[in-house]
Amino acid sequence: MSDALLDIRNLSVEFETAGGTLRAVDGVSLSVEAREVLAIVGESGSGKSVSMLAVMGLLPWTAKVTADAMTFQGRDILNLSPSERRKIVGKDIAMIFQEPIASLNPCFTVGFQIDETLKMHTDLSARQRRDRTVELFEAVGLPNAADRVNAYPHQMSGGQCQRVMIAMAIACNPKLLIADEPTTALDVTIQKQILDLLVSIQAEKNMGMIMITHDMGVVAETADRVIVQYKGRKMEEADVLSLFEKPQHPYTKALLSALPENATGDRLPTVSDFAFDEAPQTGARP
Repeated sequence: MSDALLDIRNLSVEFETAGGTLRAVDGVSLSVEAREVLAIVGESGSGKSVSMLAVMGLLPWTAKVTADAMTFQGRDILNLSPSERRKIVGKDIAMIFQEPIASLNPCFTVGFQIDETLKMHTDLSARQRRDRTVELFEAVGLPNAADRVNAYPHQMSGGQCQRVMIAMAIACNPKLLIADEPTTALDVTIQKQILDLLVSIQAEKNMGMIMITHDMGVVAETADRVIVQYKGRKMEEADVLSLFEKPQHPYTKALLSALPENATGDRLPTVSDFAFDEAPQTGARP
């Protein structure tokens, strides 16, 4: 895509293990535009999060990351030095991590942790940073926002910690937001609130967004396009309506067939109940 915010071609990620080389991501290509929501779906171990952590430069030194191209707004980010990439990550590209309580530092207040992001990427004064933190907390729907600045993660619920993570991610008005399972371990009511919040922020700020999820209901509600991954490879790519109405790859059909609402009898179906070819789809839809 010519106007793509993020454009990745043939991304591979390998880890050396005692049992040999593990290829966690195998030749994945994707792109996302401004104001677009791209969902990446697939079961655990399909390489969804690893792909995005490679974009963020957050994989451990044991990871070998290669790609024919990895550009953000036309700029090569794969070969940037760590210091140059840090100027982009957290500011222009931000990520909401899967476990908010584990991602927040228990030793510091949530206000301090957002202040660190603002201090690194903006020229705001200390007072302005505090005001901005309160403004962010209000924007993500945290009650008593001014008081929450001094709260520690353990003093907040899971849903509140997730809102703090969202506030931290949007603090510098990023152009691309990556949300990795943003509703994991939250009850259904809070899940909907968080999803509605993310979609409204994305639309208001004209951000591109990549949503990593297992939940096909989330995909149906939020995504414009969908990529289906399995064992580190892209099986299928389609607009969301086409994917649900006419899935092309057998693995995609297996995923949709395993939804609880499609269960018959006393047993919930699983992906392993269905036979499918593991080869990626040829001639994938754009």
